[in-house]
Amino acid sequence: MNKTVNINLAGTFFHIDEDAYLKLQRYLEAIRRSFTDSQGRSEIITDIEARISELFSERVQNERQVIGHKEVDEVITIMGQPEDYLVDDEIFEDEPKRTYSQKSSSPSKKLYRDTDNSYVGGVSSGLGHYFGIDALWIRLIWVLLIFGAGTGVLLYILLWIFVPEATTTTEKLMMKGQPVNISNIEKKIKGGFDSVTSAVQNVDLKKHGDKIKEGFENVSDSISEGVKKADLPRQGERIKSSSATFFETIGDIIMFFLKMFAKFFGIILMIVGSVTIISLIVSLFSLNILETVHIPGTNFFDIADATNVPVWVMSLLVFFFIGIIAFFIFYLGLKILINNLKSIGSIAKYTLLGLWFVSFVSLIILSAKFGLSFKEEGSFIKTETLASVKANDTLTLRMNNNDLFTNHSYYRNYGFDTAYDENDKKVLFSRGVRLIIKSTKDSIAKIRLEQSARGADFLDAKNRAERISYKYNLANNELSLDSYFTIGLNEARKGQEVTVTLYLPEGSILYADSNTYNYHYNNYHYNDILEQKMEEHYLKIISNGVECLDCSEDEEFKTKVDIDEDDAGLRIDEDGIQAISKNASLKIDSSGLKATIDDVKVKIDDEDGIKITTESDNN
Repeated sequence: MNKTVNINLAGTFFHIDEDAYLKLQRYLEAIRRSFTDSQGRSEIITDIEARISELFSERVQNERQVIGHKEVDEVITIMGQPEDYLVDDEIFEDEPKRTYSQKSSSPSKKLYRDTDNSYVGGVSSGLGHYFGIDALWIRLIWVLLIFGAGTGVLLYILLWIFVPEATTTTEKLMMKGQPVNISNIEKKIKGGFDSVTSAVQNVDLKKHGDKIKEGFENVSDSISEGVKKADLPRQGERIKSSSATFFETIGDIIMFFLKMFAKFFGIILMIVGSVTIISLIVSLFSLNILETVHIPGTNFFDIADATNVPVWVMSLLVFFFIGIIAFFIFYLGLKILINNLKSIGSIAKYTLLGLWFVSFVSLIILSAKFGLSFKEEGSFIKTETLASVKANDTLTLRMNNNDLFTNHSYYRNYGFDTAYDENDKKVLFSRGVRLIIKSTKDSIAKIRLEQSARGADFLDAKNRAERISYKYNLANNELSLDSYFTIGLNEARKGQEVTVTLYLPEGSILYADSNTYNYHYNNYHYNDILEQKMEEHYLKIISNGVECLDCSEDEEFKTKVDIDEDDAGLRIDEDGIQAISKNASLKIDSSGLKATIDDVKVKIDDEDGIKITTESDNN
């Protein structure tokens, strides 16, 4: 059982073992004796005690812990032995000449804000000290970043927030990479005395005697306060031997390059994070963040629209989800560059993580809800006859444009945009119109409009499809089809589209305007008898095909016949000749001839000659 002692060290209360207390007392007495003839002796001793109190506080886990020999030895090792605190001979010229050994460790340079030489927050001066260049060049770089890339303002503010200010003498010395020792501290004190002495010499003593006296008292108080604030160096580390082995040198070189790579990586992270944050802020205030953020397979605007979530709520969710990630990327890069970077604090950290988690879960739920809202497809079909278009009649087909919507552009696009109609009502419009031409044996033409959409169930999808607004007009055998359709502004955009199928009687003549080109661009599954490059020609409708009446012999097509899947048919086009019946097919093209009858296949070409196979051969 050991006896403990309660001590007050630099205003902090500690429990200390009695033997450890005696050792600490002897240590402090030895230090006091080493500063017997030094000016500012009491301030220096006070500063040493404050530093020891700080080191003890770092090692005490709770208020009941007792400081023992171990903690005292650790502190003595860090602070150094009394002979390490002998003052340099040249500090004060009026001191007796003595011979001392000066031992100090040179700490690594650290980044602080230099408010003593600042215009705003001291960031540029601090960076100048850290990188060893004039602060003027740093300020020029800020100007380029602010007026060039536009990222300088936010970056400067973040550095101002997270980089600590150099307030104590120790921090100012470490900022400049100077050794933190008693000698340097006393030089600063003597510099203060010299400044005061110079100022006093320029003053009329007879006229300002009282002011001089008051000035000395104020300066004395300021110097005393400055010494109290000064953080003493850790003098206890012994200078290592300067001789290094070959492998230690190689290790130092490797570590140097690794540190350089880490710094470069930190800069990249800072640039990526800051640019992302600035872009998100600009997009958020310009109300187009949902269009700015692109994630493959995800459209946040469509999700907000389909789930009836306000756009501003979805914008905030996306901002927090992406922006918080970008902020921590920036903070990680800053932490790599700055070893003594201040923490943002647990409250701020957990608040940001909470916001990110809420936004992440909300986006997942809304995305799932959005996917379920597209579960079923429904359509609304309307068929009408075109009584004025009969066999042997000529029909002119054009796409009708609207300058309020499509701006003289003729192409199929299933996206949506907003515009104002003729009644100045804001609506959503889309160019998602498909045109299909087919032949019919009826004597009168007809038009079939299929409006389709998707929804949570069939009825929801059908009702949404029925609310699509699409128009066409027939006058003087000229059919004008709208190249767009509209839906209400409050209508959810869920795959709405319009398919126009025009059935023309055999023997009638079709003249398709060139602006129909993109709208009847269909693959063979649609059995469209009107293909690209057939526009601006008079085409006679035949069974499942067309015959060009004004084409020259060198045109790419003269006759084109589509083949119905159930009946026999013939197709003659630029790819060759193809005939199909229920049980047989024949194809002649540039590669040769291929014929199939039931399960027998015949192939004739230049490479293989004649090749006959049966289904049993394949099996």
